Amino acid sequence: MQIQFNTDHSVQGSQEFAAEVEAGLRTSLGHLTSHLTRIEVHLSDENGGKGGDSDKQCELEARMAGRQPLSVTDSAATFHQAIHGATVKLKHALQHVIGKMDSNRHGDVPNP
Repeated sequence: MQIQFNTDHSVQGSQEFAAEVEAGLRTSLGHLTSHLTRIEVHLSDENGGKGGDSDKQCELEARMAGRQPLSVTDSAATFHQAIHGATVKLKHALQHVIGKMDSNRHGDVPNP
């Protein structure tokens, strides 16, 4: 699985920060990463250098082979908080999609 790190012009993203984000994603998503071909991380600061509450945004776009990309977004006061929030959302979304795929593969019929 590849992880692509993108920032807007107002965000200073270092190699160390990108490596920290990548390690956090791999740890948090655990076994779900085996279903993914790529995750794109997009960080932006909605207010630039002006400050403000919940102006840091993280969008995570997960790509699975043969499926449409899955995208989640979270905004928070810091990038660490926004990344954490988006990671939690992505994990839940992936669990849902993969659960449906497994259910369909095994011929299970969901209860109404």
